[in-house]
Amino acid sequence: MLIDDSETDNFIHSRRLKKMGLSDQIVIRMDGRQGLAYLTETDANGRPDLLFLDINMPVMDGWEFLDEYQQLPADKRAQVTVVMLTSSVGDTDYARAHAYTIIDGHEAKPLTEDKITNLVNLHFSA
Repeated sequence: MLIDDSETDNFIHSRRLKKMGLSDQIVIRMDGRQGLAYLTETDANGRPDLLFLDINMPVMDGWEFLDEYQQLPADKRAQVTVVMLTSSVGDTDYARAHAYTIIDGHEAKPLTEDKITNLVNLHFSA
């Protein structure tokens, strides 16, 4: 799942994920509110394994999303790996992201094949 207001980034990142054969269905939402709605309305079969979250978005930014997301029932958050994927690479944002225990990673845009491979190996290898 990609939660990002940049159509260009979403296109590039979803294409890269599909090209690598990781998923043929990438759910895209343009802001945190849409992302939360999807996650709360979707059952376990439709819930993503991996969620890439941008920080700077209209309506509901990544920080607001995280505040709301961590309040969801545990079954709505179960087995979802959350990675901040952002062009905001400042030390302040990095430290703030790691203050959330629900964050599993922090990556700078763009999402590359190497970054994806590292994340998959770290979070999904048996």
